Amino acid sequence: MKRTLAAVVMAIFAGPAAAAPLCNDLGFAGLLAACNRGEPIELTLASGQPLSKDGSYTLQSGAYYKLEITADGSAELAVSGADFFRAIWMNEIVINKIEVRPMAIDSIEFDAAGTAELSFIAIKPGSHVLRIPGSSGDAQKVTFNIQ
Repeated sequence: MKRTLAAVVMAIFAGPAAAAPLCNDLGFAGLLAACNRGEPIELTLASGQPLSKDGSYTLQSGAYYKLEITADGSAELAVSGADFFRAIWMNEIVINKIEVRPMAIDSIEFDAAGTAELSFIAIKPGSHVLRIPGSSGDAQKVTFNIQ
């Protein structure tokens, strides 16, 4: 059976990569459309407390997510994860109603209580970790599995 180039290309892209967005009609907003948004993710920075209720999250490549990191001010803490931040496209970081649109980041540090909201699109499949720098415990990290 002879296959055309178009049939081969369609067969390659018919797998999970072709089904990345969560909705069929993204409309004018594209990947940032409301129908393409995954569940919000919440992390808490607090001295002696786990970083997340769930130790890991499964994200879909091509989907839009919001990550809210809240520090309680009990200690000067940060989250670091260059591998994770390079596996996503960062839309913006909002801190005290100030929107920042960075090219790249390695970490976010909180000197006092506060909240940072990151909105992003998951891109690179794989397992990526955010952790409190200098920590080694499983409760002080969170793993993002991008599919």
